[in-house]
Amino acid sequence: MEPAVLGGKLASGLVAPLVKKLFVTGGPGAGLVDKPVRLARLVSFRGEQRTLGEKEVRRLAGRLVGDSLDSPGEPPFPRDEETAVADALAARLLALGDLDMDDVQAVRLGHQELAKQLQYRTPSATGGLSADACYFLDSVTEWACLHVLEFFTRRSTFVARTLVEQSRWQAELIARVDELIARTPRPDARDTAFERRYLPHAAEQYNRITIYGIDLRDSPDRWPLEVAYLSLEATGTGERTVLPGEPPEPERTVSLRAEDALRADDRVLLRGDAGSGKTTLVQWLAVTAARGGDRVPYVLPLRTLVRAGALPSPAAFLTAVGCPLTPPEGWAERVLGAGRGLVLVDGLDEIPAADRHRTRDWLLALIRAFPGNRWLLTSRPTAVRPDWLAAEGFRELTLTPMRQSDVTTFVRRWHTAAEAPEYEARLLDALRTKRDLARLATNPLMCGLICALHRERRGYLPTGRKELYDAALTMLLARRDRERGMEAVELGEEAQLELLQRLAYALVLSGRTEMEVETAEGIVERALPSVASAAGQGDAAAVLRALVLRSGLLRRPGEGVLDFVHRTFQDYLGARYAVEEGHLDVIAGRADDTQWEDVIRMAVAHARPGERAVLLRRLLAADSSRLTLLALACLEHATALDPAVRAEVEARAGTLIPPRSTAAARALAEAGPLVLELLPGPDGLTDAEAHGVTVTASLLAEREPSGALAVLRRFRGHPALDVRRQLVGTWDRFDAREYAKEVLEHLDPTRLFLSCTTAAQRAAHADMRPWRKIAFHGTHTLDDILACLPEPGAVEELVVQDNPEVADLEPLLALGSLRHLALFDCGSARCLGRLSALPLEGLEVVGRADLTGLKELASLQELSVLQRLPGTRLTDTLPVSARLQQLHLGRTTTVDTGLRGLSHWSTLREVSMTSPVTPDDWTELSRLPRLECLTLDASVLDLGPDAQPLPGVHTLFLRGYREPDTTRITGLLPRARILRV
Repeated sequence: MEPAVLGGKLASGLVAPLVKKLFVTGGPGAGLVDKPVRLARLVSFRGEQRTLGEKEVRRLAGRLVGDSLDSPGEPPFPRDEETAVADALAARLLALGDLDMDDVQAVRLGHQELAKQLQYRTPSATGGLSADACYFLDSVTEWACLHVLEFFTRRSTFVARTLVEQSRWQAELIARVDELIARTPRPDARDTAFERRYLPHAAEQYNRITIYGIDLRDSPDRWPLEVAYLSLEATGTGERTVLPGEPPEPERTVSLRAEDALRADDRVLLRGDAGSGKTTLVQWLAVTAARGGDRVPYVLPLRTLVRAGALPSPAAFLTAVGCPLTPPEGWAERVLGAGRGLVLVDGLDEIPAADRHRTRDWLLALIRAFPGNRWLLTSRPTAVRPDWLAAEGFRELTLTPMRQSDVTTFVRRWHTAAEAPEYEARLLDALRTKRDLARLATNPLMCGLICALHRERRGYLPTGRKELYDAALTMLLARRDRERGMEAVELGEEAQLELLQRLAYALVLSGRTEMEVETAEGIVERALPSVASAAGQGDAAAVLRALVLRSGLLRRPGEGVLDFVHRTFQDYLGARYAVEEGHLDVIAGRADDTQWEDVIRMAVAHARPGERAVLLRRLLAADSSRLTLLALACLEHATALDPAVRAEVEARAGTLIPPRSTAAARALAEAGPLVLELLPGPDGLTDAEAHGVTVTASLLAEREPSGALAVLRRFRGHPALDVRRQLVGTWDRFDAREYAKEVLEHLDPTRLFLSCTTAAQRAAHADMRPWRKIAFHGTHTLDDILACLPEPGAVEELVVQDNPEVADLEPLLALGSLRHLALFDCGSARCLGRLSALPLEGLEVVGRADLTGLKELASLQELSVLQRLPGTRLTDTLPVSARLQQLHLGRTTTVDTGLRGLSHWSTLREVSMTSPVTPDDWTELSRLPRLECLTLDASVLDLGPDAQPLPGVHTLFLRGYREPDTTRITGLLPRARILRV
């Protein structure tokens, strides 16, 4: 019978009291003595102070056995064995006193093992018993032991002593484990120690950018990556799981930051044109991984690896790239095996085509042997076919050209790293105003070249940009590959130039920027006989492939088509070939086409002095403002030129630039963005000319925002009010935050209102210095208006116009210094009276606002109301306690009130009204002792001879007056100067 079954026949209430009587009561505490307290000292039936004798133990055992026989159901053994079983059970219970263990050890032993110990101590107890009796005896012994152990765990000393025992045991275990660790180091301890050396080394090794091909005297060729790194975008094909029943979705292009490419995908093939930043990105990923510690980076430049013949195994990764640190044996395999590696394979396009297949096999073998790691492979776009690694789960991404904001960031970081901040602003202005230069700066490589050349010339770009293009072409066509340590290219620089310029001229003549590959092959094939070094490199198709892959100037944007990476290279090379072939008439004949502007300018750069004079005279002969300005722009590239021709060009252009009026500025802007790089100033200009230049630049903002901003930026410190008003008024033509930072933050705000019309402008204003005068046009809640004010208490004048969202004006109480408020067409405005707590001196209300509470504004000195007033007198609505000095009333304002009550405000110096003037109105005016200035309708001339003259008025603005005779006016206002409106 199992103990659980026996428990069904014997209530715990019978066993628990028995167990409790078997043991003496322990005191509190942990029972800590010199020796552990054995069970023999705990039982109550041994020792000198027994509370339970052996007879009582036998009686309790007999009762337990008897109750089991009397319980319902079949008896567990024959009744004639009851006494023998009771004696045997008593003998086993009494054997508790013979066990050499304490209560903690007994609990750790368990009730079944404790029962076996009692059976072992009383082997003769079962002598003569039947099998059922023996089985019952064993079961009831286990059941009793279960209650014995339960009793032990509830004793106060047991709990405390158990904690002490555990603490001692844990301390001993820790000490032994520490000793074991000290004697036997962990298998990966050496790996960890090595990584503590390798990761900082990798972070330092790759934290430098090298710009190849630059040998200018003062230009650094390496600078800190963390300072100069620019986050570029990459584009790829986005995917979405199609639900059952949905048609398949077309591919869609998605953009993401290039450094985030490996966060969504573990395997990426990144394509990018020459100089687009692929290697820089690889270095950035290596540095961030090494510093983060979550991945172990391996940078593997293929151009270095293929020189050694066999591509390296993981064990040789560091040796192959010249790392001076020696890792523990098997370290790289353990890293990759744990999925902790970041493998960055750079420059697939930089190895011979014959090596790319074995490179692919090597890479795939690594990926399959070590899953779970992250892999990035870089290549130029045309090095391998689009699906080269698609079957292996590689996602393909392409680096995008730099945006204007990226160029600005790059230039600033370059000058910071080069410690040349004095050249930064001038170069940024040049990049914004010179369009062909801006087209060139579309990737980090070209931006670096421009920065270096600009710094080498002490802040000036070459007088002619031909020198810049020549340096760029030399770098891209020859020097960059040579300095990167690659094998000699198949085509020399001159051979590449000859073929490229023929392709460029064909595109220029066709007015296109792309051509079919077959067309390009035909052009190359016709040129090969005259280009000896290229003729030995294979057929036209092979030579063209080499040009596309290594020149850095050609690319394949789509299947079967070619174009130049920069339009400016196409124009430059096309012009070079046209001049060499003597096609000046062709060039001059296309001058009316704006697409040929850069070709003409580059042709002047390539031409000989006599040819330049011919081209420039052809431009002047057209007698066109645009072509005259184009001729002026060409002078930049004319190193040697007939002085008479130069003087004629400058004289003709001098009548156009600078513009001396707004009309001249508008006419000049018609010539197009070419004008921006020709605009002078601000030094040496009159205020009118400076204003004309800013008007011209503002008009060109939509067509060339970066160039227009560069011009306007130069005038941000100009003191003339008209110039400053023009700069403020053209804010909405630019990016709100950039314009605020570049221009508005530097303006003198005196007498200027800053107008916000969009949410973007509000957001930008929140980061600006406080303006005293500010206007909000359009729908803006008062909460939005207040939120964008950096210091609400600094605002003194506020204009809110065309805003249906304005209702309760109470929030304006936050503008504690507000002196003038204008509400134009804010029909929901109400609660004017709540503004009485403000120091308001001026208020303008135009539209249908609720005028309730207007009477409470006692601090007003100037008031304009252009809506119909309620009541029959002005004093019914206007603030009678105010000491008004100026009052302006609209045509419908006094329909019901006339000017009745106007004489109440004896402090008035200026009154303006556009409604007809009645004799009663004139009487009210005549009662104003301080009146000096009037604005009246011409109906004042119809007043009768009884109208009293107003000798104190010295200025009259007369609306609708056309008659030359002023006799009647001088009779009414003998001292007034008359201004017609």
